[in-house]
Amino acid sequence: MALPAALGGRLRLPLIAAPMFLVSGPALVTAACRAGVIGSFPTANCRTVEELDRWLLDMGEAQARAADETGRAPAPLCPNLIVHRSNPRLAEDLAVVLRHRVELVITSVGSPEPVLGPLKEAGCLVLADVASVRHAERAVAAGVDGLVLLTAGAGGQTGWANPFAFVRAVRTFWDGILVMAGGMADGHAVAAACRLGCDLAYMGTKFIATRESMAKNAYKEMLVGSRLDDVLLTRAFTGLETNMLRPSIVAAGLDPEDLPRRGAIDIAKDINAAERDRPDARRWKDIWSAGHSVSGVTDTPSVAALVERTAAEFAAAMATGPAGGGGGGLVDRQHP
Repeated sequence: MALPAALGGRLRLPLIAAPMFLVSGPALVTAACRAGVIGSFPTANCRTVEELDRWLLDMGEAQARAADETGRAPAPLCPNLIVHRSNPRLAEDLAVVLRHRVELVITSVGSPEPVLGPLKEAGCLVLADVASVRHAERAVAAGVDGLVLLTAGAGGQTGWANPFAFVRAVRTFWDGILVMAGGMADGHAVAAACRLGCDLAYMGTKFIATRESMAKNAYKEMLVGSRLDDVLLTRAFTGLETNMLRPSIVAAGLDPEDLPRRGAIDIAKDINAAERDRPDARRWKDIWSAGHSVSGVTDTPSVAALVERTAAEFAAAMATGPAGGGGGGLVDRQHP
């Protein structure tokens, strides 16, 4: 099962601009959609439910303008719902998402079951983040439309599994939408994911360094100056295995080799700390994440320029690579 033609035909690339906490906002999302890739964002990036409602309203209007100006529908936008039991806003955020009748939703940090029924009833496709085969099997049993495989090397919350082994293991029992997350440095990596059997890929780290992202300029500059060896896998800041930038940890006055132990994940505590700029928000505002693809960040382009560059790399890779393999059928249906 590939992405339905009604959505896939609007993509220039089989790519999702990954949802990133305190980074993905309306400007990044709408620019990604206009450029022909799926634009996603965590609903937790909105301080209140009312702000989420405004974001979705504004982004919906931007989508309509893009369609009028270009004569074609932009790629879909995609809210990301954190379904962990400690997220007190889940029910309210879900209600707003349903009211705006979005086409696609990604669920993260837990079972998608609490939100699946209402979303599916509204005609929304649901993709679930999974980090193991067991989690993938449970999400499939729950009735999701697609799986986002968090593999080793993803920025922020990451998985542990080798992407080649993970994709092929899941493809033995799942023929639905499959997305690879982790280490997408360029269009060649996206092409490799497609040939391996994926329908879509996540790209996060390179979108952090775009002009439209909400990241601080210092964060973007640090990405340009960093490489793969500067990425540290730790539980110290979120309670989950997370890839963070060593230079940002050092700049915050901490020793990357001797970090304090973090307790259990608490979504409400983390969101409130970030919103109120409390001292314990440092782990979000001053300590920054990146994936293994950081070596590929060499400048801070616009989203449109990044997608253009990635599309050229993808086309070259697909033209010269071996025949056969999965994926690739979603590309360039409408875009030149």
